[in-house]
Amino acid sequence: MIIKLKNKHLRITCKKTNLFGRVRGLMFRRREKSPILLFNLKKPIAIHSFFVFFPFLALWLDNKNNVVEWKIVKPFSIHEKSKKHFSSIIEIPLSRRYHYLVKFIVGMPSAERFK
Repeated sequence: MIIKLKNKHLRITCKKTNLFGRVRGLMFRRREKSPILLFNLKKPIAIHSFFVFFPFLALWLDNKNNVVEWKIVKPFSIHEKSKKHFSSIIEIPLSRRYHYLVKFIVGMPSAERFK
């Protein structure tokens, strides 16, 4: 999948979720073994991070795969939602495995904390 951010294109390999995957998300997974998840939505919803024991980067995308907003979600957050209209969400675990993606999207200072 190719997403657009700050007039740049970024190719991300992500796992599309089915109904069970949408319910589970990153819950009860290990940081280093967690995949990047893609949630295609029919209507905007809020996400939570109950039982996710590590922070992750949430990207809210419009229907043309433009990043409309991003946020680092901390473990056990109750309610996270974009204030802008979106049609899909990508969850990227903050791990060594995806450090280069987080560094590109968030920038150096924020990404270094989760190396």
